[in-house]
Amino acid sequence: MATSTISAPSNVRNVILTGFMGTGKSSVGRLLAHRLGFRYCDLDALIVEGEGVSINEIFARHGEPHFRALETEAVRSVSREERCVVSTGGGAVISPENRCLLREAGVVVNLTATVEEVCRRLREETDRPLLKDDRSGERIAAMMAEREQFYADAELRIDTTGKSVEDVVAEITGYLEGR
Repeated sequence: MATSTISAPSNVRNVILTGFMGTGKSSVGRLLAHRLGFRYCDLDALIVEGEGVSINEIFARHGEPHFRALETEAVRSVSREERCVVSTGGGAVISPENRCLLREAGVVVNLTATVEEVCRRLREETDRPLLKDDRSGERIAAMMAEREQFYADAELRIDTTGKSVEDVVAEITGYLEGR
């Protein structure tokens, strides 16, 4: 597959990647940004940079509500950007305000994967505070089900199970070109 940069259609201001943890948002986001000639922005990385501590530390010190408030501030900030591929955290779409801001900011693409695939991909991860005490397939399935209605609020949905990063990027760029 060619690795050249493509021109993003003029009607695409930004591309926003949503989805559960482990669905490929960061990997796909970096390559997609490169292919489109856009900047890449990881929402969680922005929060960590702004706070000077890890997400695990934010959760431990201040709890999830504080993290979600920081996340909304970061969403507000990136929603003003142009020519950017944004990878959101898995729970960013829970907030109605965030979903509205993200839709206004660009094309929202939701990445999905099976519970089994997510479990496999997250097996070695240690920076997932919501899975700190329970990394079971049952816990992951329950969280995915709770968030499904929010993930479904996307212009495009792609199941990344069994697909390479390049394949997923090709699906997104093909969609954008035909939009």
